[in-house]
Amino acid sequence: MNELIINRLTSGITGLDRILSGGFLQHRNYIVRGGPGSGKTTLGLHFLTAEPESKSLFISMGEDERQLRANAARQGFNLDNVSIVDFSPSSMVLEDAEPYSIMAPEDVEDPGLPKRIRAACERVRPERIFIDSLTYLQYFSPDAFQYRKQVITLLRFLTNQGATVISTAEQINANSNSEELGFLADGIIELNHVDARRFLEVTKFRGSGFSPGMHSIKLDEIGMHCFPQLEPGCHGVDFDQTAMPSGIRELDRQLKGGLTRGTVTIITGPTGVGKTSLGIQFMKTACEQGQRTVVYTFEEMASTLISRIEGINIPLRSHTASGAFSIEEIQPLHYSADEFASRVRAEVEERGTRIIMIDSLAGYKLSIGGDNITRRLHALCRYLVNMGVTVILLNEVEAITGSDVRATELGVSYLADSVILLRYMEMEGEIRKTVGVLKKRTGDFEKSIREFDITSEGIRVGDELKGLMGILRGEPEYVSLNGGARE
Repeated sequence: MNELIINRLTSGITGLDRILSGGFLQHRNYIVRGGPGSGKTTLGLHFLTAEPESKSLFISMGEDERQLRANAARQGFNLDNVSIVDFSPSSMVLEDAEPYSIMAPEDVEDPGLPKRIRAACERVRPERIFIDSLTYLQYFSPDAFQYRKQVITLLRFLTNQGATVISTAEQINANSNSEELGFLADGIIELNHVDARRFLEVTKFRGSGFSPGMHSIKLDEIGMHCFPQLEPGCHGVDFDQTAMPSGIRELDRQLKGGLTRGTVTIITGPTGVGKTSLGIQFMKTACEQGQRTVVYTFEEMASTLISRIEGINIPLRSHTASGAFSIEEIQPLHYSADEFASRVRAEVEERGTRIIMIDSLAGYKLSIGGDNITRRLHALCRYLVNMGVTVILLNEVEAITGSDVRATELGVSYLADSVILLRYMEMEGEIRKTVGVLKKRTGDFEKSIREFDITSEGIRVGDELKGLMGILRGEPEYVSLNGGARE
């Protein structure tokens, strides 16, 4: 038995094609719903111009042709090969004494199609049709039945002519006719605004699977960009869980060889204790082994970070020049979680990055914003682990010292395969730093605490601090071998 093969048409937006499992199915009709300014027309322009060699038709019921072409040109869309049927008010001859109508009453009530649309289809024979918007038709239909009848007749005619049709509908309220149009469509795409962020959601797509959920979109001077939610289970490579040393002998002893490839490590501690410097120490060693590493900094300028790290004898500029090391500054509230994940994916899949550090978790939460930050971070980390990438997350705790020792204050410690704790302590009238390993899922680790220092010669880790208690709360005391305090 012959299988029915249904070809797909690209939407012209890479991220949307991923969500739609490859694109729109041919000879179907789809509805794009959303409020004013949500990007419906922009999506339609991408669709019409996705394949310049194909024949396309734009049926406009709101904007006149001259304005449409001018607006499209400003966004870089070339409509030279797009035919436009203009039903906008400005294209009609208006009489002062007569109310405006988009078409004659007999055309609305007649199940036949408007002559101009029929003529345009027969002349152009388009493969792609964009109607902006079907909502206008309801204002010129005598009742809901005639409106529904008119829309069904129109869409059937167009798809029977061999076209794939995308129509827009204004999402006015839950009881508007745009809800009814959903029953007539083979697919529905919803465009939404939430707190200055834009999202796209596919709620219906007959004949194919699709990626559910709210996916981030961005509108700019060159059109629409779509960033699908990251699905970790769809990605993965085979890799060996080899040790990734820091290059500091004493620290690698604590970690029994170093971090493990394809794991998540949280370096946690109060401000100024050296979290960023320690994370970059691991990355520097990886760079020397020919691996690419990237820091995403949410709090510090790249130039400041480089100067500061160069000051402790870690040669970032040479590794940056070779392409082994990169610093990406993330501007506050500039990226959604999905867009940020898309940038990280490009680093991993296109450039082969092996270590990624996020500096810091608090900066990520503040800058990315939105709901379900923990879930999004979980998905990103699981994806990176599946791809064999070593992840370093920096976490700042508020307490400088004290008995309340927490790995993180954001409730994400469960993500970590390893936790490295940096702390301050006061001893002999001086403020000192310590380093210890709280957790390592992939192997054994040293349970002792060592002194930690950052000098102009680099990071130094001392011997085990034996004979002391109270180090974690920042108030160490000498103890005798039998457990009593030493005088």
